[in-house]
Amino acid sequence: MTSLRPETRAVHLPRPDLNGSTPITIPIYQTSGFAFDNPAVFADGMGRPDGAFVYGRLSNPTVRALEEAVAGLEGGPGAIATGSGMGAINTVLLALLRPGDHVIAQRALYGGTAHMLADLTARFGIDVTYVHEADPSAVRDAVRPETKLLYLETIANPMTQVADLPGMAAAARAAGLLTVVDNTFASPILCRPIEHGADVVVHSTTKYLSGHTDVLGGIAVFASDDLHRKVWSYAIELGATADPFAAWLTLRGTQTLALRMERHCANTRLLATRLAEHPAVAAVHWPGLPSHPSYEVAAKLLPDFGGVFSFDLTGGRAAGEAFMSSVRLALLAPSLGGVETLILHPATTSHRSLDAAGLAAAGIGEGTVRVSVGIEHPEDLWADFEQALG
Repeated sequence: MTSLRPETRAVHLPRPDLNGSTPITIPIYQTSGFAFDNPAVFADGMGRPDGAFVYGRLSNPTVRALEEAVAGLEGGPGAIATGSGMGAINTVLLALLRPGDHVIAQRALYGGTAHMLADLTARFGIDVTYVHEADPSAVRDAVRPETKLLYLETIANPMTQVADLPGMAAAARAAGLLTVVDNTFASPILCRPIEHGADVVVHSTTKYLSGHTDVLGGIAVFASDDLHRKVWSYAIELGATADPFAAWLTLRGTQTLALRMERHCANTRLLATRLAEHPAVAAVHWPGLPSHPSYEVAAKLLPDFGGVFSFDLTGGRAAGEAFMSSVRLALLAPSLGGVETLILHPATTSHRSLDAAGLAAAGIGEGTVRVSVGIEHPEDLWADFEQALG
């Protein structure tokens, strides 16, 4: 089974053996705890992530099936599923960092992550140095004795900068740092950061992995058993555990991940290409366009370029607001990665915690519109965008 491609792995999920028969779909184990005949097995299950199922905060069969499935897709030996994407990010950072530590992070980050790093600085004196996502020399220059980890996003939210994962991770490893990569925008279909040197991969499973805008979840996948166990010990005390029903919904969505990603990417290519030629559009930000600053890095790293892009209208914020008020098929809504097309205004929603300088550093304009492209017919989407542009 180790030679299976991700498209096949996503369909054939780990399933329990029930005395000679196997359920085709993963059952929902909707229970808070488990009873034992053997006290030793009970005690052992309390102390490790792969032991007997004891209590829902520690482990659950449905949740573990999700952890094994995504770990298999990402190429790691273990994973921890959480109640949200920020739950996964917070679990990893809080487990691995101590007061006075130093973090190197790419400048272009999801707003929630940027806010979390700022909070770590304010509360625990954890300093953060921000660098360009494709400049390994900047990592080497930023390293201090107290530096502990490098934080990257495969495809950044919302301006879609692509990190030079091999180069950045190699620079981090040479300095003895851990590399944590948010792979939400790419999914394991487009990129598997562990193959490029990452130590931890995080996802908001709310997005492409579940894919149907009906569940909240997150997951962290680890490149080593030791690191998995270390973070798991903290995670069970933090209590950011995934719910079994949410895990089941995510497993169901994951089986169609490869098909959905193919359509997301194809639809995005059509919209991004046509918008780039539209007179009302000042710029389109999608790494599949040769004009994007990450195009060369993305072309080497990714087989396709993702289902999210942003664009700036020539009329600035007023034009952006008019566009968002005029669409009829696309929905003005948060999140991304679902089957329906969603749009939002990053400066006042996903990145609202950033001040003007922070927005400028991330490349986000006052009139930037982010689009999460769904799987609708592409010509219907284009007709909606074209009429909204006026």
